[in-house]
Amino acid sequence: MGKLIDGDDGLPAEDVGIWAKEKHDYLCRYIDISRAVRAQWTGPGRAGATYIDPFCGPGRCKVRETGEWIDGGAVAAWKKSQDGGAAFTQVYIGDLNPQCREAAAKRLRRLGAPVVEIEGSAVQSVQRIVASLNPYGLHFAFLDPFNLEALDFGVIDALSALTRIDMLIHVNQMDLQRNLVSNATADESAFDVFAPGWRDAVQVIQGQQGLRHQVFQYWRDKVASLGVWPPPEMRLITGSKNQPLYWLLLAAKHELARKFWVTASNVEGQRNLF
Repeated sequence: MGKLIDGDDGLPAEDVGIWAKEKHDYLCRYIDISRAVRAQWTGPGRAGATYIDPFCGPGRCKVRETGEWIDGGAVAAWKKSQDGGAAFTQVYIGDLNPQCREAAAKRLRRLGAPVVEIEGSAVQSVQRIVASLNPYGLHFAFLDPFNLEALDFGVIDALSALTRIDMLIHVNQMDLQRNLVSNATADESAFDVFAPGWRDAVQVIQGQQGLRHQVFQYWRDKVASLGVWPPPEMRLITGSKNQPLYWLLLAAKHELARKFWVTASNVEGQRNLF
């Protein structure tokens, strides 16, 4: 994650690049476009619609290039759900850094959000969250880790047990590119956490582009095997110098979620992985 700084509201905040604005914009677009479906689960006596963020950060960010203050993902998501008239019935947040998690929770409570803090690693927190959820509810998870190793496949595995789950996932393209050789040749690496079993399916002795593609495709196939299909449509987020940073993609159990994502992200035609 970015460096923690003093926020403009008296709580810790995060120093981020300008690309964070674009990422949160796509998150909010998806939440907004899916509001009519979410409303079917949010009325009295219904099973509920939850937001899950195991990498929540402090909930407030300062864009280093412009000095602008923006909401973190969980706070932005909660506000957008309220604005659309279909607010999440519960907001589950986790972060390995308790200072970040507590700051995000305080910001959400100030906004009236029904927030639940979960301690521990992303895998531990998600397992606890899934165990406490209404199995008949509608659930949305934003998986926004700082690097590829933090995207433990166990997080996706645990969430996939839910009957109705959409996951908007940040896959760090820089780690797949910049650290490719070290991850592919080390006895233990980020790839083993991100895509367990990849060594039995990927040929390491090949060109770097082919290796990146095979590791990523193995991960996609492994996600799909859980029943949460990651469609081909992905949004590439780039840095201030147009360098590729990470992909945003949606994994979901229902085709309607894919249609929402295509509209929300306008990703048609952007399908070249590397």
